[in-house]
Amino acid sequence: MPTGKPRILVLCTHNSARSQMAEGFLRQELGDAVEVFSAGTHPSRLNPHAVTAMQEVGIDISQHYAKTIAELPYREWDYVITVCDEARETCPYIPGRHNRHHSFPDPSVENTLEAFRKVRDQISVWAKAFAQELRQELLSP
Repeated sequence: MPTGKPRILVLCTHNSARSQMAEGFLRQELGDAVEVFSAGTHPSRLNPHAVTAMQEVGIDISQHYAKTIAELPYREWDYVITVCDEARETCPYIPGRHNRHHSFPDPSVENTLEAFRKVRDQISVWAKAFAQELRQELLSP
């Protein structure tokens, strides 16, 4: 059921870490002002290191799960954001008023908690900047 709030879709390949972390940060930054979802072009499973890294900064994504775009409640989005190059290249057409791309390294390549922390911190900086930009857009006449 549409809420009238801006809808944000964050995509990566496996929806196991980067898009999940970005969803968590955007939800924290923007609260109820928007609807934020994440999905994968080829979802696998939520990486436990992503859960731990986010818990360290007070964000609980432990109930998230990897999902496809088809599992989401909407087909049209205000923002479609890809957070890895592979998703950007393989993503099917998804209607969005704004399409954005910001590639983050895949922490599952190293699959260490330290790698996830490093990417988490990069996503945090990006999410804060994007949230600030979106707040200005939502509040401007």
